[in-house]
Amino acid sequence: MAIEKGDWWCVGPQGGLFARSWTPDDGRDKAPILLWHASLGCVDHWRGFPEALAAATGQPVVAYDRLGFGRSDAHPGTLGLDFVAAEAATVALLQAELGFGRFVACGHSVGGGMAVEAAARFPDDCLGLVTIGAQAFVEDRTLSGIREGKRLFAAADNMAKLMAYHGDKAQWVVDAWTETWLSAGFADWNLDAALMQVRCPVLAIHGELDEYGSDAHPRRIAEGRGRMELLPSIGHLPHRETEGVVVDLMARFLEGAS
Repeated sequence: MAIEKGDWWCVGPQGGLFARSWTPDDGRDKAPILLWHASLGCVDHWRGFPEALAAATGQPVVAYDRLGFGRSDAHPGTLGLDFVAAEAATVALLQAELGFGRFVACGHSVGGGMAVEAAARFPDDCLGLVTIGAQAFVEDRTLSGIREGKRLFAAADNMAKLMAYHGDKAQWVVDAWTETWLSAGFADWNLDAALMQVRCPVLAIHGELDEYGSDAHPRRIAEGRGRMELLPSIGHLPHRETEGVVVDLMARFLEGAS
């Protein structure tokens, strides 16, 4: 199946957002799968996953760099404590830019929370929700992993690797991740209110060895709304550690969602 890849820009209220789409030849009229990246992520961090997903589902896949990340414009300040819920507003920008209505929401790590918020905010448009290694609340295991990440990115060589994706925004990206999650004001954050508003089918994918969250997260996300898939011997990056399995799970889940 031929996949057309295209790069474009979407102008948001605080700056320009870089986006990329992967569109199968016979999937132009189908609902796109929207991808939300993780705390240190960007479009390029998805690697070959979006193209493989587009080929397997026959649906367009759209990923974008959140403001302050990747090739998008720098963020003008610090992240608000409501940043997970606030990101759902980007759906309306993407709908206006690309001309679609219905969509599938998919996100990795904190991007999974953003996908949940998008499904809750656009219940009539969201056909399905997939989370990959998502957090549903602030857990000690999550905070331990973030503290270790903060220690690692204090080293110049690790920061240099991050700069390859985010340029001179890299330090802001690290601080936005660590200082927000570790702040006292974020301690009570959770997805409970948003999950109560989700009306579409849900698939929560999680690695058994995920260093940023136990299986309590996918259980909470999927409970009463869909199903959880706990992948044995897999960590926080299921879509990279076992791409084919995740693509197959999503393709089967999304059959008919167009």
